[in-house]
Amino acid sequence: MTSAIIVAAGKGTRMGPDIDKLFLELCGKPVVAHTWRRFDQSAVIDEIVLVVREGMQSAFEQIADRCRFSKPYRLTAGGKERQDSVWNGLQAISPPAEIVTIQDAARPCTSLELIAATVQSAREVGAAVAAQPVTDTIKESKDGTMVERTLDRARLWAVQTPQTFRVEIIRRALNEVRARGLMVTDDTAACELIGCPVKLVVSNTPNPKVTRPEDLPYIGRLLEDQRG
Repeated sequence: MTSAIIVAAGKGTRMGPDIDKLFLELCGKPVVAHTWRRFDQSAVIDEIVLVVREGMQSAFEQIADRCRFSKPYRLTAGGKERQDSVWNGLQAISPPAEIVTIQDAARPCTSLELIAATVQSAREVGAAVAAQPVTDTIKESKDGTMVERTLDRARLWAVQTPQTFRVEIIRRALNEVRARGLMVTDDTAACELIGCPVKLVVSNTPNPKVTRPEDLPYIGRLLEDQRG
């Protein structure tokens, strides 16, 4: 059994004050509805858990009713940090689940092929992450003003979601993070902490995340093209 956790509990402060980016409409539906639909349509996903902010449950239930999703889903409350929200999501998946894929709710263009590829790689290796090789030249700066050095971009990858795992591996990894009182920027960083290999799965189609207002027109065009 494979479960999907869609992390939808963040505030998205870079979008601006009093703006919940997940409920901004693109192509006639909220951003999160597009993300949810991808996993609802995926042949490799059996159930969906959405991690949401306390008090927002009814808004997500209304989206489910409006969009008529077919897969079983449940809602669970988010935590203080993203890793806490993922932990809460892991507690809510069904006991038989062997694989879990974790997705940012604000990443609505993820392809069905990419979801399936990360699931297959996680079955083989234990952990997998959608990623693209870095093509820009990357500079390092200590003070944010002056360049210190240039990094070798041939070895650099920009990771995305989905990030997919054998359930026992991500539970063990996040448990270690929590035990040490650490903060990790993504779920695969927890796997690195316990020495679990993570396979890079190349994202061959655009898979952007809604972060700032200027992202919306581009992502809207991608959704229109995919729908067409």
